[in-house]
Amino acid sequence: MLTAIRPHRDDAVLAASGLLGGLLLWLLGLHTQGGRPFAAPWVSLVPMTVMAAMELLRRSAPRTALIVGTVMLVADQFTRGSLATILMFSDIMYAAVLYGTPAAARRIPVTTLLITVASTIGFLAWFRRPEALLIGVVTGLVSFMPAITGVVVRNHRVAAEAARLAARQTARLAEMDRTQAVVAERARMARELHDMVANHLSAVAIHSTAALSIDDPDTSRNALKVIRENSVEGLAEMRRLIGLLRERGEDDAPAAAPTLASLDALVDQTNVNGASSGLVCTLEGAEEAVAAALPTPVELAAYRIVQESLTNALKHAAPGPVVVRLAHADGELTIEVTSVFGTRPGPTAPGSGAGLVGMRERVALLGGRIVAGAEPDGAGTKIWRVRAQLPVTEGTMRE
Repeated sequence: MLTAIRPHRDDAVLAASGLLGGLLLWLLGLHTQGGRPFAAPWVSLVPMTVMAAMELLRRSAPRTALIVGTVMLVADQFTRGSLATILMFSDIMYAAVLYGTPAAARRIPVTTLLITVASTIGFLAWFRRPEALLIGVVTGLVSFMPAITGVVVRNHRVAAEAARLAARQTARLAEMDRTQAVVAERARMARELHDMVANHLSAVAIHSTAALSIDDPDTSRNALKVIRENSVEGLAEMRRLIGLLRERGEDDAPAAAPTLASLDALVDQTNVNGASSGLVCTLEGAEEAVAAALPTPVELAAYRIVQESLTNALKHAAPGPVVVRLAHADGELTIEVTSVFGTRPGPTAPGSGAGLVGMRERVALLGGRIVAGAEPDGAGTKIWRVRAQLPVTEGTMRE
């Protein structure tokens, strides 16, 4: 079943204008030629009317409009002719290139050029008078020039559409980059918040549970002392994080990131927090690592890995030694933290698994390697070992 093609509003205006203009010229008796086989004035109205009808199809069916329009232009040459018919044909030619298929847009200008050249040479050879060149000029103005104009306009539209498409793609890429940056920043903030606060809150949870479960004034007093110290330090860490999140002026000094030189204080704090749980923390190889003047991202990642490992030991490790070892060799910083694997009496703090995830993310960002898990120590017991290797040279670190 055929669907009726509704002409575009602009096409209808052009068709009506061409038809009314042609009728006005006909009423005034203005024609383009005389002495034709069909000399009756009314005959010229037939191709003009059909050409106006083709204007309605110039956008929806340009190929059909051009074929029928070409036939009507040839038929108009056998009548007294109308300028409106010629002008409407020029517009149909222009529309056939502009709205037609890409193949038509390539072929029509070449075809009209060949027709213009052939008609010029043919009429010049026939009449053998210079005035015959005017026929070729008129042929070019009616066919070739509208086709070339259509090519130019079509190319401009294609270029504009390509520019709009590129702009939309650029906007999409920018939005994707922005979303990825937001996600990455949120993950970084989550890691920093967890690593800075989890250690202190774990100590608070363990010692507050001990103070509540043991009815001894000295034990409660010591627990409250540890709780206060960790609360104060936790608040200080929170203030530092909030300071990083706020917009800072040019005159403000950047907040200092933790370094390996601060590991001694971190280990001492862990010994205080883990004394009631039977944990004894020691630090090995820190002097060599500090003297190596490592890049800031590596020092921060190493500090956070040690901090989170000690927090996990405080939550889960059985009574015994907790050893932190640092080694710098062959362009890598190796961090190893071991603790006794098992259960212990007394209060513990629940874990969420976010600490191990954060450590793996930090190591992955620097292009390093990390292994964490329980393994036998050769003495019939098991230890929990966290071993991370971070590259410290520019050629191996990820940007």
